[in-house]
Amino acid sequence: MIGGEKLENNRMIRRVLMSVSGVAICGISVGMFKFAAFGVDPFQSLMSGLDAVIPIRFGTLYVIVNAFFLTFALIFDRRKIGIATFLNLFLLGYLVEFSQGLCEKLLTAPSIFTRIGVFLFAIVILCLSSSLYFTADLGVSPYDALALVWSQKQKKLRFALCRVLCDLGCVLLGSVLLLISGSGLSGLFASVGIGTVFTAFFMGPLIQFFNRFVARPILQKETVLEK
Repeated sequence: MIGGEKLENNRMIRRVLMSVSGVAICGISVGMFKFAAFGVDPFQSLMSGLDAVIPIRFGTLYVIVNAFFLTFALIFDRRKIGIATFLNLFLLGYLVEFSQGLCEKLLTAPSIFTRIGVFLFAIVILCLSSSLYFTADLGVSPYDALALVWSQKQKKLRFALCRVLCDLGCVLLGSVLLLISGSGLSGLFASVGIGTVFTAFFMGPLIQFFNRFVARPILQKETVLEK
């Protein structure tokens, strides 16, 4: 019995560490996406639009917007909430802000090739972070919870359709806000561009790769204490 408890405790520790690492790496990668300016994922395109019209620091704005989505999850399905949910809520926005600022300091006046390199590296580590985060299974982000809860409450709508509608709404609203802010087409394409499409096609296979060769082996690996 004691041995079983130790195994379970060690497994939980790994899950927590995977969640923390996943959220941290995700924040760093999104900051790199924003620096590269080839387009970000749908939710971040909404955040870019809000950031352009609301005069507060990005990290704080991220907490406020995700707190709104968290309220939705608290009302309709608290099972989607876990450690990773709050890590995402309070940590990720500030990591994005830090990562983007660090890139701007270290890579002043970046060439197109530098931006492409940063963008490709950001995709790889974003997929790694997603793999760690999802495999740990300790809650989802407030935004992810939105489509999950919606699909469960509306039985006629599958999750894929709910997620597409949520993502489409984010992209449209973010685009409108960016144009209203006076960012122009350059600002718009920095948030909604080829990178947005690129991630849609390549993230799935890369996440699956990291699931198979990194995240699942970490979760299933026996430690010395367990042996």
